Parts: sequence; structure tokens; C-alpha cells
Amino acid sequence: MPVFVLHVNGVRHSVAVRDPNEPLLYVLRNRLHLTGAKFGCGLGQCGACTIWVDGVPARSCTLPVSAAAKVSVTTIEGLGTPDKPHPVQAAFIAEQAAQCGYCATGMVMTVAGLLARKPDATLGEIKDALAGNLCRCGTHQRILHAALQAAGKSKPKGASA
Repeated sequence: MPVFVLHVNGVRHSVAVRDPNEPLLYVLRNRLHLTGAKFGCGLGQCGACTIWVDGVPARSCTLPVSAAAKVSVTTIEGLGTPDKPHPVQAAFIAEQAAQCGYCATGMVMTVAGLLARKPDATLGEIKDALAGNLCRCGTHQRILHAALQAAGKSKPKGASA
């Protein structure tokens, strides 16, 4: 079995796999026990499995583990902590931007990736970045408000003017 060295959330992992084309999502969830990224469609179309590859949002369900051995991977578990959440995580919490929570990881990772590259992103740019992330619960407005809050363009829910 081939062994791949993965760099995930700043930690080096050696992982033996039967198939080098096995999706990174399966390795993250089943072998490294990083379950934040979710299996949604398995086709890279829903965004539930979004991670960062060298700081750029990517779909882990379509990324072969062999390709991940050459990059730095960040999952939602490596973005922030319960005691010190990433600003986008904090904004999602403040805005209660997750109803069922299934899409939340992908939404947070996508918004955080956009804001890392473009801290002053506009509402249109946020919408464009999130166009490939699906939410079936209907929290789109709260998600957008949280993204604007993280970008510094909106006050937190309940904050005085």
C-alpha cells in the first residue's frame, strides 16, 4: 500500500491507502478523525466538504489523497478553537448563521478563504464566492450577514449603532 505524508492543520501525518485516488475527505474523516468537512454530493458541487489547500478553498471530496501529499491542508478544525474562534467562525456564531449546520463548514471555509485574499470583499464578491455552496435550511441571509460582519461591513447582531 502506498503511504502518503499529509500536512493537515500544521501536523504531519503518514497515511497508508489502498487507492491513491481515494478522496482526501475519506482520509480526513475516517483516518484522521477530522469530521468537520462533510460528505454532501461527492461531486464537488455542494461545498459541504470544503477545506483549504495552500490557503485556497477546495473540495476534499474530489481531491485525491495523492494530490494532497504535495500541499498544506487546513480543515475547519485548524481554523480556530472554541476558546479563540476565527473571526468568520465568531461571526457565524453571533449571527446564528447555521440552522442544521451541515453546510456551515463549507460556508465558513469559503468565506474565510475569500476574506484572507480580499479582506474588503463586497456583498457581490461574497455571493460569488458562495455560489457553489448549497444550504437547504434557508439561512442564506444570516450567512451573508455573518460574512459581511467578518469583513467589517456590518455590526454584530444585537449590537447598538
